[in-house]
Amino acid sequence: MTRRTPGTPGTAVTVEVRKYDGRLSARWTARHLGADDHGSWLATAKGVDVESDGGGWTTRFPYVLLVPPDAWWTASFCRPPGPEVYCDVCLPARWSPDGTALHLVDLDLDVVRPAGAGPHIEDEDEFAGHRESFGYPDDLVAEAMATCARLYEAVGREAGTEPFRSVYKDWLSRADRPARA
Repeated sequence: MTRRTPGTPGTAVTVEVRKYDGRLSARWTARHLGADDHGSWLATAKGVDVESDGGGWTTRFPYVLLVPPDAWWTASFCRPPGPEVYCDVCLPARWSPDGTALHLVDLDLDVVRPAGAGPHIEDEDEFAGHRESFGYPDDLVAEAMATCARLYEAVGREAGTEPFRSVYKDWLSRADRPARA
């Protein structure tokens, strides 16, 4: 695995998210839209089947996933009825050498901004429980908590910074376009 970004826009990418103990949290297929200074952008359509060790589900709304290089987070930007912004605190992303698979390790903490509202943090109790049961190292805990705090400030509606202010809107509009054959 590598931390490089995928190549060709339009490529199908298998996104696999695992918990720190290795359990499958989610696996689905997205479409690579492209990359910019913020990272790689993937589109997931409404109605995509998602696999999980806890059962599966189908996506209820389209969204784009931003995967920044070497960052301890990813961000989803959603169409209604989803949240406007949903950030997952995770270990830095790893890509397969050919760019067709993305591997993430979810560290539980999420920063969520519903449409028309300010951000809030979710799953702090899950993080605390997994800290004990999965044995999160102290340096991982410190980085995850610091990342969560930085995201909370960056996602804020009034003082938010890119890519959380507006740049994602162009990528979300690209996700609405059909894939090139």
